[in-house]
Amino acid sequence: MKVEQIYTGCLAEAAYYIESDGEAAIIDPLRETQPYLERAEADGAKIKYVLETHFHADFVSGHLDLAKKTTATIVFGPTAQPNFKAHVAKDGEILKLGKVSIVVLHTPGHTMESSTYLLRDENGQDYALFTGDTLFLGDVGRPDLAVKTDLSREDLAGHLFDSLRNKIMPLADEVIVYPGHGAGSACGKKMSKETWGTLGMQKQVNYALRTNMSRAEFVKEVTEGLVDPPQYFPKNAVMNKMGYESFDEVRDRALQALSVRAFKAAWEEEEALVIDTRHQDEFAKGFIPGSIFIGIDDNFAPWVGALVPDLKQPILFIADAGREDEIVTRLSRVGYDNAIGYLEGGFNTWKEAGEEVDQIAEISAEDFAKIYSSSKVNLLDARRSSEYETQHVQSAISFPLDFINRGMSTIDREKTYYVHCAGGYRSMIAVSIFKSRGFTNIINIQGGFKALQATNLPLSELVEQVTEL
Repeated sequence: MKVEQIYTGCLAEAAYYIESDGEAAIIDPLRETQPYLERAEADGAKIKYVLETHFHADFVSGHLDLAKKTTATIVFGPTAQPNFKAHVAKDGEILKLGKVSIVVLHTPGHTMESSTYLLRDENGQDYALFTGDTLFLGDVGRPDLAVKTDLSREDLAGHLFDSLRNKIMPLADEVIVYPGHGAGSACGKKMSKETWGTLGMQKQVNYALRTNMSRAEFVKEVTEGLVDPPQYFPKNAVMNKMGYESFDEVRDRALQALSVRAFKAAWEEEEALVIDTRHQDEFAKGFIPGSIFIGIDDNFAPWVGALVPDLKQPILFIADAGREDEIVTRLSRVGYDNAIGYLEGGFNTWKEAGEEVDQIAEISAEDFAKIYSSSKVNLLDARRSSEYETQHVQSAISFPLDFINRGMSTIDREKTYYVHCAGGYRSMIAVSIFKSRGFTNIINIQGGFKALQATNLPLSELVEQVTEL
């Protein structure tokens, strides 16, 4: 028996590969199928099952393409109603995989179809539990991401309380917990940086598994501090439930190298959004007017998902040579399937063609400190509100990048604003969006809050951190 976690850091997402006696199962795969096909081929194994713990909201799963390429059976837990061929398992149903077995445990709460998969080894002993978004290390799944339900988040939290106490906590302490996400995911609030552990340890340290916890206490603690999920979450959940276009077709359409002339024509004809994926330092030095920055070397896909409202928005992109496929893959993971090409030769081709170029106005943290006046300087803090509440520059305005579309109307075009985040990535996204919408008096602070802390600026007193997600 082999069990492997396939972890994708930019989404804080864990897929799993289980193999026994030539048969394999994949749990919660990402959109691209090749890594799973290659892993099974290396073992000479046939993929028998694609197991889905629920209809995911934070990414588009690869279950449909993977099943088509392998003839594997897609499995969901009880109450799921997928719009495609799949096996909807019964609670307690046993799936045979080589010499091992997998027990389907219906654990509603995060969503009503949410299920966990209990792996039993060759001797029939409980070995590992694949918990999806029901149980994380240090946390549990937020109960407000279900697709089209009449249940409130408090109702769902109550179901989650029952699922944890009746299905998961009675299992042996030595059972390994393999969750669907780790720290950084918006599917929970207090997730550990560790990506696997034992159930016994979770019983000791996870606030949601306290044995003396009442249902009312559980519901209150699980639901407090929740803010609106990223806008793409419900849309991804619908794609996972209803089906989607093959990733191979999405990729073929997106990987079109366009000349400057063809790029400009597609931009105008398709009313496309142009995303520049280079490093923020390179973007600041020069970029195509009207494009926005979302760099590939950070949480690229989640930020596209948070900031681009329409999944069907035509997208053109600027990329460093050799990274085009990576960009298309990461876009498709969160449901943006309408990339229509990239600029051949990248930004340098645009500049060499004599086309118009813009730059970002920037200032160092040290120079900002010299001109700082709490009563005269307009300072926007683009970090999450939880980061702002922990500590911020006095007089700074909390302006989370997550909700920039909502807050844009509060900004006076006639005033000058300075923008910072933690290290420079998010503020560059924010400034680029301001620029694309005609704001001219926006200045990025290099190095973000980390650099500002090293100056003599007055900071708010450190307060107890307020959890946002």
